[in-house]
Amino acid sequence: MASRNKMKIENSVAADIPEIFRLYSLASAYQRSKHTVVVWPDFERALVEQEIYENRQWKLVIDGEVACVWATTFSDEQIWEERNKDAAVYIHRIATNPDFRGKDFVSIITNWARVYAKSNNKDFVRLDTLGNNLRLIAYYQNAGFHFLGMFDLKDTSGLPEHYHNVPACLFEIRLGVWQK
Repeated sequence: MASRNKMKIENSVAADIPEIFRLYSLASAYQRSKHTVVVWPDFERALVEQEIYENRQWKLVIDGEVACVWATTFSDEQIWEERNKDAAVYIHRIATNPDFRGKDFVSIITNWARVYAKSNNKDFVRLDTLGNNLRLIAYYQNAGFHFLGMFDLKDTSGLPEHYHNVPACLFEIRLGVWQK
């Protein structure tokens, strides 16, 4: 009997690049359809290739199909500024396959990130979003993140264009501290 809904999280590979960009494109279209203040731009292929090379691009696979992708890093100085000195894992660009929307992947990624951060001796799991998207802010809070507030970034040079001229909403989970 075949297993159903077998889920696994693993690093993305070069063969996943077309699917990653398809999901980014679909996420941007979804953002536009919801009239959000910030819509993802077209990301550089070299950025994703580097993340894959460094084992920082991830995928959640269900029954052999990519259901969600995201990237991680251990440093995010331009966004987190002084807080970047903390030992943290930073999550970026969560994009969900529309065929799997509504499955609360952020909570799954959050639980995975807690374990991943601890295994890499990190004290925080962090993420950001842009603009005053109250639904998304509440969604991240419901996933266990503490909302730190909205901040104007001092230096956005080199960041993707959607970071320019819009405040960043910063979220974190301090490991070992229950925050919900």
